[in-house]
Amino acid sequence: MPITSNKANIRNIGIMAHIDAGKTTTTERILFYSGYLHKLGEVDEGNAFMDFMEQEKERGITIMSACTPVVWKDYLINIIDTPGHVDFTAEVQRSLRVLDGAIAIFCAVGGVEPQSETVWHQADEYRVPRIAFVNKMDRTGANFYKVLDMIRDRLGANPVAVEIPIGSEDNFKGVIDLFKMKAMFFSAESQGSVQTEGEIPEDWRHKAEEARQSMIEKIAELDDALIDKYLSGEPISENELKIALKKGVLDLEIVPVLTGASLKNVGVQPLIDAVIDYLPSPLEIEPAFGFDIKNPDKKIERLPKDDEAFSALVFKVLTDPYVGRVSIIRIYSGVLKLGESKLNPGADKKEKILKILKLYANRREEIQEATAGDIVAIPGLRFAKTGDTLCDQNQPILFEKIRFLEPVINQSVEARTLSDQERLLEALGKLADEDPTFQFKTDEESGQVIISGVGELHLEIMVDRLAREFNVPAKAGKPMVAYRETVGKEVEQEGLFDRTTGSKNQYGYVKLILKPTGRGEGIVVKNEISNKQLDELYTVALQQGAKEALNVGPNGYPMMDVEVRLIDSKYVDGESTEMAYKIAATIAVKDALRQANPILLEPVFKVEVVSPDEYMGDIISDMNARRGRIEGISQRGTMQVISCVAPLSEMFGYVTKLRSQSQGRAVYTMTFSHYEPAIQKNGHY
Repeated sequence: MPITSNKANIRNIGIMAHIDAGKTTTTERILFYSGYLHKLGEVDEGNAFMDFMEQEKERGITIMSACTPVVWKDYLINIIDTPGHVDFTAEVQRSLRVLDGAIAIFCAVGGVEPQSETVWHQADEYRVPRIAFVNKMDRTGANFYKVLDMIRDRLGANPVAVEIPIGSEDNFKGVIDLFKMKAMFFSAESQGSVQTEGEIPEDWRHKAEEARQSMIEKIAELDDALIDKYLSGEPISENELKIALKKGVLDLEIVPVLTGASLKNVGVQPLIDAVIDYLPSPLEIEPAFGFDIKNPDKKIERLPKDDEAFSALVFKVLTDPYVGRVSIIRIYSGVLKLGESKLNPGADKKEKILKILKLYANRREEIQEATAGDIVAIPGLRFAKTGDTLCDQNQPILFEKIRFLEPVINQSVEARTLSDQERLLEALGKLADEDPTFQFKTDEESGQVIISGVGELHLEIMVDRLAREFNVPAKAGKPMVAYRETVGKEVEQEGLFDRTTGSKNQYGYVKLILKPTGRGEGIVVKNEISNKQLDELYTVALQQGAKEALNVGPNGYPMMDVEVRLIDSKYVDGESTEMAYKIAATIAVKDALRQANPILLEPVFKVEVVSPDEYMGDIISDMNARRGRIEGISQRGTMQVISCVAPLSEMFGYVTKLRSQSQGRAVYTMTFSHYEPAIQKNGHY
């Protein structure tokens, strides 16, 4: 495959959407039309190229994001196909962190669904330019214009249709290009490879002219020179419109919307052209910003040039059965060559580059060097974790880490035999290394191994991978809620450690204030001690002691949303020690927690149920019994949508109940929302 060295001809893009909107199907078509695949794979048949894990083939969903480069009209497009299921949002998050642009795919029937809303806001956070593709125009209930309204209303975006469909549902025949004012048809016999332009059907001409006028107006609003031309009635060329539109996309001011039906091979080639026309090359994105490792307040920027100092971000770690641990990196600046050593400033270690691999989904190709804008895999890095920076040793930089969802569901696992126990822990370590939202620990009281994740499917997949990939069959217990604790009131407390050990007396004293903070603020420890006799080592010891004491609350669960202010301390010459101060802070915090009205918190999820009208009564009644709060009911095509919030503890096994209530016709999605106080029943939570 000829790989371009011209950075202006490179596109690093992701494909993101809600589950079942057609991400993987669209990616398969892009690979097929670009000549990378010679045969189309289908998700439903379990032979999609990008879904290479056994679990993906069986379930027909994407679990792990896959990267493949394709060449289209002398442009190199690195495509990352991301999962749509909420349990694997971390895969989308870390992909968006390193991508230059994205295609957001929306189902023409479902429109903006919960997970598409989540990933859209993540893309906003990382300032990723986007184009949109309204897929499945051939489905019953498809409505292109309703999806445009949903993008505007629910996402707060500024969509502009650059294509409109010719018909919908069974009458969907092709698309109209509003720039060229031509109809485009795709031959079914050639699987959509043969694309023909023709005149717009007469009964669609008026609709196309209206849509074109609206498009020109929206694009002209982005540019003062164009708006003057538009208002004075002067013609605006296609090239002028496209240049203004691309600038608007890069500035996150507008989103071009295209349409088609990927499964029927309609509209995919114009989508690839739109990637080239509107999404940025590595040269067109904002410089990568990081921090000085010696002065965290000082910002440093890296331009996407080969002659800049090398910098890259490790955005994914995976375990390959043949080459072992592999770190996937996005290079922001400079050149990476075989045999070099690079600095990992987060771990303060040097990493030797023994191999550089180009990625093709589950295949690899060895290369000698990689440059700014490339996404490559590096096997054998000893210290690199997800979110770590790799950089030039002489010009270090530290990029901001990637923030992930906290695990909210626990499950016990045990090896089938004692001899497998050590292998189980080793395999869990590798899985936790790969996935930052997956954690495990050994319970000190029961001795059980507890795994934690963001959903039931997430943990189910992990247990399945233990058996298939690591050959460690494990028995899993029932899912459990990952409770948290906080406090209900402010408390002032003293802590004193004054004890003789051996021949030396150890003394430490602290006075502190412990109080609740707002939801989502985490654990905060502030040092407000003004005693000048106190060495910095002692104040650091006090802060460490306070933080460690906040790891677990009075009921045995991790603490959250608590602030500790260290306000006073005493120093005794010859007796004060770091250990004594640390223990004093621990004593003070533990005592304060018991007095501060500890509150047990449970995870609450946003739930969206899509159901035919006739089952609404039973579904709402059941949701109320699960302590769910109905927040709204709306119409989506022929279906009703119930939006509500419900505690996770009441939602285990809901999929089975919903299927039986609706004869398998209703579906639901759950997204973690927040923690709130748990309700006590008969003295138990």
